[in-house]
Amino acid sequence: MKLRFTKMQGCGNDYIYFDTFEQTVPDPALLSVRLSDRRFGIGGDGVILIGPSNVADGKMTMFNADGSEGKMCGNGVRCVGKYLHDSGRAKKPVVTVETKSGIKTLELTVENGLCTAAKVDMGPPKLHPADIPCTLEGESVINRAVEIAKGIHNITCVSMGNPHCVLFLPEIAGLDLEKIGPAFEHSPLFPERVNTEFVKVIDPAHLEMRVWERGSGETLACGTGACAVAVAAVENGVSPRNEDIFVRLLGGTLKIRYTEDTVFMTGPADKVFEGEIEV
Repeated sequence: MKLRFTKMQGCGNDYIYFDTFEQTVPDPALLSVRLSDRRFGIGGDGVILIGPSNVADGKMTMFNADGSEGKMCGNGVRCVGKYLHDSGRAKKPVVTVETKSGIKTLELTVENGLCTAAKVDMGPPKLHPADIPCTLEGESVINRAVEIAKGIHNITCVSMGNPHCVLFLPEIAGLDLEKIGPAFEHSPLFPERVNTEFVKVIDPAHLEMRVWERGSGETLACGTGACAVAVAAVENGVSPRNEDIFVRLLGGTLKIRYTEDTVFMTGPADKVFEGEIEV
């Protein structure tokens, strides 16, 4: 079987996108494992299907590199919005995308007829431990000291459709994420595993982060992670609410604004190439 795909990336967070409006993609979880390999496959952080929706302009279904299904992908949803616009399926400045964490509305930046960036209404964050999910007690987990990876760490837990654990540290460049990342991902505190963000505060409006994503390992960027970091910064009194917070990732910078009602994420969406693969 030959399958057509589009490789797209947002801040270096790259996925293999399959249009399922007119083609059927069998066993996308297995395909994600095979095709995400950067030496023996196409290479990417996972696979995302773009298909028809009864409630939005398109539907997004995403799989991590290990084949596990994710509920949301911030960088991915911007690229889905770009695909829907540029392919002509939703040729308009505002598009909607159905995801497993709800319908997301995207305001597109269009240059020369092509979408280059998008502002996404990511919805309000969830802070209650049961909604993340996290086994810790209380109404929220903000700057809570816990034992993980044979050490005591102060964590803040946020769900932006995906579970996130945020740590503020004086320095992040020298961290061995290959060693400590899996300890957080598979901690018993997180029954569905967790994405972990390690954050350095430059100033209240500028944060720097590295991320260990469940199912994918360290990636160049994570959109929901950047949103979780901004939320955590506001909840910890590091950054102001209702102002732009620039989160610098290994692959680029995302602009986040945490209001009283929701979280807005703005960032690029780029097509790398199109192709066809035989499976």
